[in-house]
Amino acid sequence: MIDLILAVLLDFSLAFFVACCWGILFGTPFKALWMVGLLGGFGHALRFVLLDFEVGLIASTFVASIVVGLSGIAGAHKVHTPPVVLTMPACITMIPGLYAYRTMLALIKLSDKSILDHQTDIIPNIAHNAVLTFSLLIALAVGISVSAIFFRNKSAKDIRWSKLI
Repeated sequence: MIDLILAVLLDFSLAFFVACCWGILFGTPFKALWMVGLLGGFGHALRFVLLDFEVGLIASTFVASIVVGLSGIAGAHKVHTPPVVLTMPACITMIPGLYAYRTMLALIKLSDKSILDHQTDIIPNIAHNAVLTFSLLIALAVGISVSAIFFRNKSAKDIRWSKLI
């Protein structure tokens, strides 16, 4: 149990740092960077915990992005910025870069016939990694958008969070 807690804290810390860096890159106001870091760290740590409980990568990413999106609405009210300013850099920590990299690397290998002779499973690997990449990107996009769809006509001030929970 202690190992899991330490791993979650490390995951949170790294994701906090990465989200803040992306926030700086996107021009997030300095007063909102701490909120971006909290959302990014919490979202990635939640996904990490869900993966540890074997929920599945796509489902974990979807749930974490929904939580980041909903939390971004409440956080945006606190730091006086639009929710997208907080949620986009926060969710970048969950972008499936590894699977996209593996897809592109395998596509490059397709150009060499000698590699194709030795690695007969390269096309199924391309298909698996590409589908996983696109599924994760769709889960992130839909998860972030859920909060914007449900609360598009309301200000964060008007939402009664206690009634929602």
